[in-house]
Amino acid sequence: MISNTQLELTAYKIRKHAIDGVYNAASGHPGGSLSIADILSVLYFDEMRVDASNPQDPDRDRFVLSKGHCAPALYGALAEKGFFPKEDIVTLRKADSYLQGHPDMKGVPGVDMSTGSLGQGICAANGMALAAKLDGKDYRVYTILGDGELEEGQVWEAAMFAPHYKLDNLVAFVDFNGLQIDGDIREVMNPTPIDKKFEAFGWNVIVIDAHNYDQIKSALKNAKETKGKPTMVVAKSIKGKGVSYMENNAAWHGNAPKEADYITACNELEAKIKELEEKVNG
Repeated sequence: MISNTQLELTAYKIRKHAIDGVYNAASGHPGGSLSIADILSVLYFDEMRVDASNPQDPDRDRFVLSKGHCAPALYGALAEKGFFPKEDIVTLRKADSYLQGHPDMKGVPGVDMSTGSLGQGICAANGMALAAKLDGKDYRVYTILGDGELEEGQVWEAAMFAPHYKLDNLVAFVDFNGLQIDGDIREVMNPTPIDKKFEAFGWNVIVIDAHNYDQIKSALKNAKETKGKPTMVVAKSIKGKGVSYMENNAAWHGNAPKEADYITACNELEAKIKELEEKVNG
């Protein structure tokens, strides 16, 4: 069993990949990429049934990044898992690169759904989960939404759909960092209370700290034990987690760091990676 320290180490490597990609592209979305790294680490390295040598395995678990603009984090997780070379991260958003600014299921090994238009990812995840039920398959479907994404109407259509079809093989996370490109989500178009709303739609709802590995694992265990309804994990997170000047700062939702800021970010992330590697190697 992989330890929490190992999972945290992987999460910080994912964060470093995300920063490297966005910096070299001079474009992208670092803030929300950093806030979901811990969830991605648990999903890809402790929870999901996936195999980098067989990315199209029909019996694999599926993952949909509904907040597709945070592809840098997903690419970091896939690279760490071995779906493609880590060296390719720095080609993000380049004209001749397969690593587009949003996930592309046709071009990137390990990407199960092309996303980017907010709200569509959770709808696709619903379809995948229903397909598993209809086909008598036991694979599970996971998705991550942004909290600002909850302002999209089709999210709430999906919120009705999943409980209606008793999709207990579906687990959705809301990355609840409280900030979107225009600022505080409560001031832009308030979707709170998120937990109560999904409960009203018939979901099994769990509220956790998005950076606490025991809580992430416990939520996933609870979801597997819950029958007859989908699970929504409201994950309270820190936008820009791991880079001091990006934390809780909406300005870094969609801005790439310049050289000086990039160096600062790298120094902070590399120091944390070194610290965690020393703990793991003990």
